[in-house]
Amino acid sequence: MIHLTTTGARTGRPHRVLLGALDIDGRLVVVASAMGSPKHPDWYHNIRHSPSVTVETGTETFAATAVLPPDRDELFAEIVAREPGFAAYQARTSRLLPVVELRRT
Repeated sequence: MIHLTTTGARTGRPHRVLLGALDIDGRLVVVASAMGSPKHPDWYHNIRHSPSVTVETGTETFAATAVLPPDRDELFAEIVAREPGFAAYQARTSRLLPVVELRRT
């Protein structure tokens, strides 16, 4: 679990959200699943507007850039292998669940 702080796309104010994150081959990734909702979560809209974020883990806080990786499908397959609930979220919605990589800056 991490806390991700984004900048509001409309307000410009910081928004902090608790997310499940996975380390896949040294890459910190999160999924904009909203538990299979038909709409993307607010934090995803925020990072599309302003990709500079702050990540808080249990042991550190660091600045990062939120990136949509070109190997999304491979990452999502690995995410599902580790956390099968994401397959259920994908099945609940017609939208493709975005995978976001949080790259330390």
